[in-house]
Amino acid sequence: MGKTATDLTILVIDENAIRASIIEEGLNEAGHVNVRVIHEMQGVARLIETMDPDVIIIDIENPNRDMMEHMFQLTRMISRPIAMFVDRSDTAAIEAAVDAGVSAYVVDGLKKERIKPILDMAVSRFNAFSRLQRELLEARNALEERKVIERAKGILMKMRGLSEEQAFALLRQTAMNEKKKLADIAQSVVTAAGLLL
Repeated sequence: MGKTATDLTILVIDENAIRASIIEEGLNEAGHVNVRVIHEMQGVARLIETMDPDVIIIDIENPNRDMMEHMFQLTRMISRPIAMFVDRSDTAAIEAAVDAGVSAYVVDGLKKERIKPILDMAVSRFNAFSRLQRELLEARNALEERKVIERAKGILMKMRGLSEEQAFALLRQTAMNEKKKLADIAQSVVTAAGLLL
């Protein structure tokens, strides 16, 4: 059972207490109760590790290059939905934010009533991106497995004089007998053949 939106643990990183209270108020009004606000960048990575927030909101009033780079290094390390508010920005910073995995990058948009829709958007964008990454990884793995199976079939055909169908049937039968995946058996054949050559 997944968390409902209001069950989310949200970490707000904001050096400006007034701006932080605007974010906190917007979140509370949207029904979010698990909100932790920190005003200090020091040791933030460790805090994220211990707190394990579901979503992170970063608010930087007047971002400078160093601060943004530090933030982007942080966001690259954490696989979480991240919404970032800044007062001003340039194209390079926006591109860097996207590269770093920031799910929502909002320029000059810190208004209480905008917090919830932006948070929701950050979470759904993050989830969509994560799903795409997972699907890409699965597709790559499937392709690798197919390649290994093809190689194993080729080895069996050559070494045992089998047809392609017979080689595949042998791999499949062995996988069933040993209760292993077909790709794992194929990998064993390829490895063994490598040792014999």
